[in-house]
Amino acid sequence: MVALLTVVGIGVAVFVGFNIGGSSTGVAFGPAVGSRLVRKTTAGALFVAFGFLGAWTVGREVIATMSSSIVPAAQFTPLASVAVLFFTGASLLVSNLYGVPASTSMTAVGAIVGLGLASGTLNQALMFVIVSAWIVAPLVCLVIGVVVGRYIYPYLDRYIAFTTFALHFVQFDRSGMIPRPFINPNASLQDIVGSLSVIVIGCYMAFSAGASNAANAVAPLVGAGGSLTVDQGVLLAVGAFGLGSFTIARRTLETVGDDITELPILASLIVSVVGGTVITILSSLGIPASLAVSTTSTIIGLGWGRASRAATLAELATPSADGTTVDVSTGALVTSRAEDAPTGPTIGDIARNEESAEKPAETPDVPDIGAEGPADLDARSLFDPAAAKRIVTMWVLTPSLAIVTSYPVFVIIL
Repeated sequence: MVALLTVVGIGVAVFVGFNIGGSSTGVAFGPAVGSRLVRKTTAGALFVAFGFLGAWTVGREVIATMSSSIVPAAQFTPLASVAVLFFTGASLLVSNLYGVPASTSMTAVGAIVGLGLASGTLNQALMFVIVSAWIVAPLVCLVIGVVVGRYIYPYLDRYIAFTTFALHFVQFDRSGMIPRPFINPNASLQDIVGSLSVIVIGCYMAFSAGASNAANAVAPLVGAGGSLTVDQGVLLAVGAFGLGSFTIARRTLETVGDDITELPILASLIVSVVGGTVITILSSLGIPASLAVSTTSTIIGLGWGRASRAATLAELATPSADGTTVDVSTGALVTSRAEDAPTGPTIGDIARNEESAEKPAETPDVPDIGAEGPADLDARSLFDPAAAKRIVTMWVLTPSLAIVTSYPVFVIIL
């Protein structure tokens, strides 16, 4: 019976890792594949390699926390481990059904909390630290996004451009016996530097995803009476990531996801750096946290900060004489350049094989804060109050449901 439960647990762990690999590869390398800087197979290989590096190094701390610190490792019996993994996999299903970037990490912790409450072994002090990090991390990402969007992003957008190549960035001369690689002749020095930046940041996102997500797939099995060692758990998680990266990720690499299709490549890279860095820091401290929550918070902050340039801080804080206020929408990220300096391609553009606009001979100056009227901002929005309410509700609801639904299950089986 124990052996059967162990096999079932490994199967569920592979399912969880498979889905994580499929979705995370698209987020990390969508811009690189869409811009034809790397091929889908190369993106999958890079994700697996750097995801393994993140899981093998920083990810160990998160595995240790989730497998033995929130509740004692002895509580992870084979049956309890399967139950925790089941609730983690169910969170992926809920997230996909509602189209909200719900946190697999938060839901996995929620299921473990249900186990700890049922057994009376929950480490309350550690959970206070973890929940505090869940509150602080998105706020930090939001603030960084606002500051960058309001004061830095417009200048970066003037001078950093990304090209969507008709052919792949790296070509092969097959005239000889041995194919020789060469760089696309249409690429300028700026294109080369920008392209390398896109690829490097994609690898960094893969590292962060591996560090934060490996524990979601295998922590219960590592704690389950030695079913798996930490090394074996990392290898199993990364192997499952690879299955997703080379199969279902091919689809996500094409569409990249509706939630970020109108995000310019520059903005997506900023989001990746900020969200990935926050999660890597938390992972190194052994705190399981959500990459989806951090990146979404950064998107909201970045767009709001960019749009808020239409008014000074005093104007934003003070209603006008006629009772109206400055309408701040985050859709401004897609139209951040002046009319004669069109923005670079969005992720949606490259997914639809649309070419970016020609760069003008002279780059216009960045308007001062308060000089851009609301009419200059695009009506489309990357974020609105209703969407924010839905997203935040799901962030709170999914781990809460994991606790509420897992608790009676563990009371019965323990």
